[in-house]
Amino acid sequence: MDGTVRKDIKIGDRVMVIQKQDQRTGKLTEGVVQRILTNAPNHPRGIKVMLEGGTVGRVQRGMDHK
Repeated sequence: MDGTVRKDIKIGDRVMVIQKQDQRTGKLTEGVVQRILTNAPNHPRGIKVMLEGGTVGRVQRGMDHK
């Protein structure tokens, strides 16, 4: 999963996101999806989500389910 297709992302999925302030450095943050914020079916820079704990970012890739 590359994070650009909304239907591939489910609440509870463990994902890697890039936060707005980290776009220049490319630093990724890992977390669990709490809300999906992008309404469009896809987005070229990644679907915007809110992680548990309130972090907001665009999904760069999914993680293996544990």
